[in-house]
Amino acid sequence: AVRILQDDVACDIIKIGSLVRKRDTFIKRRGRLLGPKGSTLKALELLTNCYIMVQGNTVSALGPFSGLKEVREGRKVVLDTMKNIHPIYNIKTLMIKRELSKDPELRSQSWERFLPKFKRKNLKKRKEPKKKNTKKEYTPFPPPQPESQIDKELASGEYFLKDRQKKRKRMEEIKAKQADAVKKRQEERNKAFIPPKEKPVVKTKKASTEKKIDIEAIKEKVKNAKKKKLGALPVEEVKLKMEADEKKKKKK
Repeated sequence: AVRILQDDVACDIIKIGSLVRKRDTFIKRRGRLLGPKGSTLKALELLTNCYIMVQGNTVSALGPFSGLKEVREGRKVVLDTMKNIHPIYNIKTLMIKRELSKDPELRSQSWERFLPKFKRKNLKKRKEPKKKNTKKEYTPFPPPQPESQIDKELASGEYFLKDRQKKRKRMEEIKAKQADAVKKRQEERNKAFIPPKEKPVVKTKKASTEKKIDIEAIKEKVKNAKKKKLGALPVEEVKLKMEADEKKKKKK
């Protein structure tokens, strides 16, 4: 507090109590400004080069005249935080501005192209109702009047019956309903005693291994095999060779 008496030090007090209506949301946003273990407030103090104090419904900032502009930016951070904008976005812009101020060429230029532009996103979507009520077409005529019990009795003819006859009719309807209910119950009970349908047994046909054997063909094969000797030529080939040799001799 004694530092305010110095010539190169300025003070700024921001009232945040009237910015939020609900007490719970006010406490949450004020805690967001402080950050976990005061880390967000410490980052703002380092970037703005001023002392910031959050107490009750006010935020006080104390710093030199050279950092007056930064203090004003610090004020913007406080006001934006109370308007449900996270302070990390403004801290990022302050960090970029601090780096740009070190470059002497960029001091005279505008820094808008370097600064980030954050867009608001509404993450919470409106819950759609399960049953959507569709509006009916407008008609100037009123809806038809529903039939009363007397109108129904007049249409069916019950209105002209006597009390005894009405009671008898009601009893008959009740008995008919009871009989239907008993019948359905009995059918459900009998379902447990009905055996399930068995699948028909399909007999697999065994492949017939027995084939008709031609005995005569086998006998002929055996006879031909007996006539042939091992390594010897058949009789027809021998006869052809003999005839070829005789023709050669005649030519000589």
